[in-house]
Amino acid sequence: MSNNNLKLFAVGIGPGNHSLFTHNALEVIDKSTTIVGYNSYIKKMKDLVDNKNVISNGMRKESERCQAALDEALKGEIVSVISSGDAGVYGMAGLLIEMTNDIEKYKDIEIEVVPGITAACAAAAVLGAPLMNDFVIFSLSDCLTPKKDIQKRIKDLAPTDLPCVIYNPKSTKRIELFKELINEFCTVRSSKLVCGFVKHCSMDNQETWIGTIDKLPIDEVDMSTIVFFGNSKTMHKNGKMFVTRGYSF
Repeated sequence: MSNNNLKLFAVGIGPGNHSLFTHNALEVIDKSTTIVGYNSYIKKMKDLVDNKNVISNGMRKESERCQAALDEALKGEIVSVISSGDAGVYGMAGLLIEMTNDIEKYKDIEIEVVPGITAACAAAAVLGAPLMNDFVIFSLSDCLTPKKDIQKRIKDLAPTDLPCVIYNPKSTKRIELFKELINEFCTVRSSKLVCGFVKHCSMDNQETWIGTIDKLPIDEVDMSTIVFFGNSKTMHKNGKMFVTRGYSF
């Protein structure tokens, strides 16, 4: 049976701007004695953690970060592990739960997931309503998912006519998969498919674009960009991207 005194919070802080933190996330961060997170996320909330024990590191150090957090929880510290967006959507919640199940010394630590506003929802609100019906969230990062699996998913997704949100679309070294997706959607759906993106969502340097897939400015897309590809019901009118659902009015 778990010792309820040992608890760790997996906290989603939204896309970055403090205004998109949930009330629950702010409360948990305030009462935590130790904050653990990726370097850039910690910088975004520096004013909230100045008086706390902070553990941070860089990309691809997720396992070490979570293990350090769990070790702090074993000492009786109130620990929050920070993820951008929602902690359960490409965040740290799953890894923390996995570790408490698979590593004996952590088995008595309860993981409480504190939800946040995932980038798909935050960026969709900026563009209009591109996720009004069924949709797919899809990451093109092959750091943890084999490239061939992502390529198969692109082939499988294109004919479904489901709108999709692309996380991690391309980096300076990883461009091929994004180009493959665009080519597949142009071929299977339409070269005039409505699409859009939000870059640096909710931040002072936020940028947006909406148009058709044949005009998509690929060079402007990077890892800070959330890209939306529409379907046959997606419209672009008066600066808004939205999906019609068939309501009568």
